[in-house]
Amino acid sequence: MEIKVLGTGCNNCKALYSNVQQAVTDLGIDANLIKEEDITEIIKYNIMTLPALVVDEKVVAKGKISVNEIKELLSKI
Repeated sequence: MEIKVLGTGCNNCKALYSNVQQAVTDLGIDANLIKEEDITEIIKYNIMTLPALVVDEKVVAKGKISVNEIKELLSKI
């Protein structure tokens, strides 16, 4: 599984990355976690809200997301 956190490096982006790391660890998921800060790459996802969470190239969430919300999303995939 490939998980990307899209964001420009703001506090919310950093928090989402940290929350995703925690969720992946708690769930014991084997995932490749990527922090994408290149605006050119982020634009390719056609989103207007950052940070965003992308799992296997599909945008699954935007904005501030808690560890529990991330766990719930990842459990459904």
